[in-house]
Amino acid sequence: MFTRTTFTDLSRWHRDPRRKPLIIRGARQVGKSTLVRQWTKEQGLPLFEINLERHVKLDAAFAKLDIPELLAELSFSCGRPVNTGGVLFLDEIQATPHALRALRYLWEERPDLPVLAAGSLLEFAIDAADFSMPVGRVRHLHLGPLGFAEFASALGETDLATLLRTWVIGAPFPVAAHQRLTLLLRDYLLVGGMPEAVAAFADQRQLADAHAIHLSILDTYRDDFGKYAGRVPLDRLRRVFDHVPATVGEKFRFSRAIPEARAAEVRKALDLLATAGIVHLVRHSDANGLPLGAEADDTAFKPLFLDIGLMNAACGVRTISLEALHDNKFVNEGRMAEQFAGQNLLAGQERVRRPELHYWLREGRTGNAEVDYLVEHDARVIPVEVKAGASGGMKSLQQFMALKASPFAVRLDLNPPSSQQVEALVQTPQGMRSAQYTLHSLPLYLADQVERLVVGNTAE
Repeated sequence: MFTRTTFTDLSRWHRDPRRKPLIIRGARQVGKSTLVRQWTKEQGLPLFEINLERHVKLDAAFAKLDIPELLAELSFSCGRPVNTGGVLFLDEIQATPHALRALRYLWEERPDLPVLAAGSLLEFAIDAADFSMPVGRVRHLHLGPLGFAEFASALGETDLATLLRTWVIGAPFPVAAHQRLTLLLRDYLLVGGMPEAVAAFADQRQLADAHAIHLSILDTYRDDFGKYAGRVPLDRLRRVFDHVPATVGEKFRFSRAIPEARAAEVRKALDLLATAGIVHLVRHSDANGLPLGAEADDTAFKPLFLDIGLMNAACGVRTISLEALHDNKFVNEGRMAEQFAGQNLLAGQERVRRPELHYWLREGRTGNAEVDYLVEHDARVIPVEVKAGASGGMKSLQQFMALKASPFAVRLDLNPPSSQQVEALVQTPQGMRSAQYTLHSLPLYLADQVERLVVGNTAE
């Protein structure tokens, strides 16, 4: 059984006296239904689960908005009375679009009945709805692949998972734990965080079992294209889907994805994949203020794939030795580090809002400067630099720190955690400037803890 940190979010929602219906959103196969089943079982709550793909005729009952009649229909559909004390779970809610509108009336007329909803490709159903969504009358929980700490828990490494979730900057970090976590990191790079793949790997610790699941999930995504491609030719969607895993961490070039297509055509296909949750677009921001999205550039972005295990399967990577992981000549290493860091930075964000990442890019005639990720929290922008190995330069990061005068920065690499004060004179387009800041060097495996660690440290 997986112990997901999202259990805490669900429990908090359930205890809220002003509780509203909760829609769990996320890409197909990230474990939305399994999460609800495991959480209700752990809490000892009766679960009234109805898969609306199997009961499409219920759409007429939802459309009437007669809540007592609707609950009677739902009771017969699940074979027992839907009543207070349990949780009503409307799975695959996109199959009966009127159910989305009915959530408002369920809340207004039966606030005593907790209602959860989830669905595959739900974002497309919401966009296509011919009625207004119940804004302000529902809540959302965004779910992605398992983060690294959750992965450690799922594999039974409870002591390591506890260390990851409780360690604070400045505290000692056991050398033996660092060595074990580095080995576990290698496993995550290939297994990833898709729950079915993690479960398969946890059973026998065979990477081939996880790889078979990855291939099956990739095929499922390809099979879904016909459900939302619309005016985008399926072949174009497939080519962009196959192109993204090999370009993670790079500024996206439309001409490289489909050379003979117009940029607008490629962008439409890419946006569809982003809406489906398969791809996440990390947009450039000038980072002069908050929110970062206010200065985001929709024409300058780099893609992340949903999951690093899926990314490697799509690229044909099946096994990596620990020596190869430390070898800077390994061709995919930098891309893997950036995918891992981005995926886990997203996993570490609050799930009540849509996850979002930005990066900083300054393009010049004599060279570019780029900071891999920017983390936004309260009134702070925290730059995050990712290094695949145990060493590497920081010229771009120092340029950012000199130009933005940010007091804190994070470097993710393969070293044990450390912190240091940095003072440097930096050549910038505006001339020589001083950069003075605290650099928190953290192991890659702490990427999903960055916000907790650094925000907590800056608040002191």
